[in-house]
Amino acid sequence: MIVSSDLSRAASTAAALASLTGLDVILDKDLRERHGGSWEGLNDAEIRERYPAEHATWMPPDGEPTAAVADRVAAALRRTTTAVAEQVADPDGLAVVVSHGAALRLGTSRLLGMPEELFGVLGPLANCSWSVLGVRYGRWRLLEHNAGTLPEPVLSDDR
Repeated sequence: MIVSSDLSRAASTAAALASLTGLDVILDKDLRERHGGSWEGLNDAEIRERYPAEHATWMPPDGEPTAAVADRVAAALRRTTTAVAEQVADPDGLAVVVSHGAALRLGTSRLLGMPEELFGVLGPLANCSWSVLGVRYGRWRLLEHNAGTLPEPVLSDDR
C-alpha cells in the first residue's frame, strides 16, 4: 500500500513509486506538512531575522502547534497500519507513507510515545530518505531512521 500527503511534492514522489510497483496511491490530507503560519513563504534567514524568539523554539506565529501536527500525522499512520492489515489480510503487511520531514518526525515521535519535550530527539528526515517503523508486542518501534541507501539489488532478475 502507498499512502501520501496530498501536497504536490509528496504526491509526485508517491506517483513514481506507484509506477514502479503497480499500486495505487491513497492521498491523505492528514499527512500534510505543518502549517507555518506567518513563516509561510519565508526562507530560514528571513524567519531568523523577523521572528528570532519563535525560531528559537520552532513555533511559527499563527502556525500549527507541534502537538496538533504530531496527533494528526500519528492518526494517519495508525489508519494506514489498520488499512494495510485489512487490505492484505496480514498484520505484518507493508505500507509506504510519503509525506514531509517535520510532519513524519512529529508523527513518529507521537507513535513512539515520546513526550513533546523530547520530539527533537529524532533528527530531521532528509529529502528522499525514510524511516522504518514496526509494531512488536503491541508497541511501536523505530527500526531505522533517516535511511537513504537501498539494498542491492533493488530490482533484479531473481524476483
